[in-house]
Amino acid sequence: MSLDVSPQLLAEAENGEVREQDFVETVRTSLPYAYDLIARLAGELRSGTAEFADNQTPPPSEKERGQLLRALSSDAIRGGLERHFGIALAFQNCHRVAAFRPEARGGETHTRCASLRAQILNQSPEFRDC
Repeated sequence: MSLDVSPQLLAEAENGEVREQDFVETVRTSLPYAYDLIARLAGELRSGTAEFADNQTPPPSEKERGQLLRALSSDAIRGGLERHFGIALAFQNCHRVAAFRPEARGGETHTRCASLRAQILNQSPEFRDC
């Protein structure tokens, strides 16, 4: 499972809509590596003038890599994190995540980062089995 859902949150979901802040808190506690990495990128983006902030450091273990993959492969989790931090995410491989300002989505730099060409150029043998 991707998330450790509390009985209270499960009951809320069974009875209707879930508050996004409760969902994001569940993501934070269930996937702490992914949450902290995205929080760091969002902070770097906000504190600087660069068009994006990205991570190029591999996770310390497969456990953390799994958290990142689960967070970014789920539309709900990824979207919740994007809204929570006010960013747009781009993801290329097992660990290269970039945070953009939302208005940059679809712009030249974001498109270049998320392009087919960038994906191919960002491959190397150590990424092939991740």
